[in-house]
Amino acid sequence: AVEVARMIDTGELETGRGANQIGTLQRAGDTRWSSHLNSITSLMRMFHATGVVLDNISTDGSNFTQHSQLQELNGRFDENMVELLILSSVLDPKDSFKSFSADKICSLVSKFYHEDFTEQKQIHLPYELQHYAVDIFQHPNFGNIFTLSEICQRLAETGKTIIYPLVDRLIRLVLTLPVSTAITKQAFSVMNIIKNKLRNKMDDDYLRNSLVFYIERKIAEKITADTIIDYFYIIKEQKI
Repeated sequence: AVEVARMIDTGELETGRGANQIGTLQRAGDTRWSSHLNSITSLMRMFHATGVVLDNISTDGSNFTQHSQLQELNGRFDENMVELLILSSVLDPKDSFKSFSADKICSLVSKFYHEDFTEQKQIHLPYELQHYAVDIFQHPNFGNIFTLSEICQRLAETGKTIIYPLVDRLIRLVLTLPVSTAITKQAFSVMNIIKNKLRNKMDDDYLRNSLVFYIERKIAEKITADTIIDYFYIIKEQKI
């Protein structure tokens, strides 16, 4: 309650009828990316308050209820997810980029996003972060920003994405994390439906295409037969 009141005072939370009545961590569903988004968003929004609760739990670990709470938290967020969230939080622009740490950002890239950044770009990242800190922290266009999505939009609006492409890429990767993890879990769930006993000899390409059509079936339903015919007609002309 104290944390919610503080965030309302600083403008980090919107107020209105029925808003901010409950501040709690939300359990993520296995295959719904919106559920993952709400789960991680709730933890980021209540990060400070959650830290206080965890400190209290660790101080008096003999209490049975505090043990049940620890097990519940461990069930919702595994060790890798917690580390990913902690390292991602250093990109948080709240309180005038108070959480910013170039070393932790580099650790975030090397541990979780090394495939998205070449070795040369990982070497260049610390230098870009130094210029980013000097420029963005004092820039008038980046005041009163509280979320990663806001700073991502502001970087694009001011043309700073060209100056700091590595930082912009990392912010976008963190923002899309709830979607990417949910889609991966959804793909494994769908695989049991698509590749059943009657289709156990599917090759990888056909299976991959079938999974895409099943997962994105709302988009696939909008594709007409005429569109497919025209597409193959164009391919035929290209081959000739």
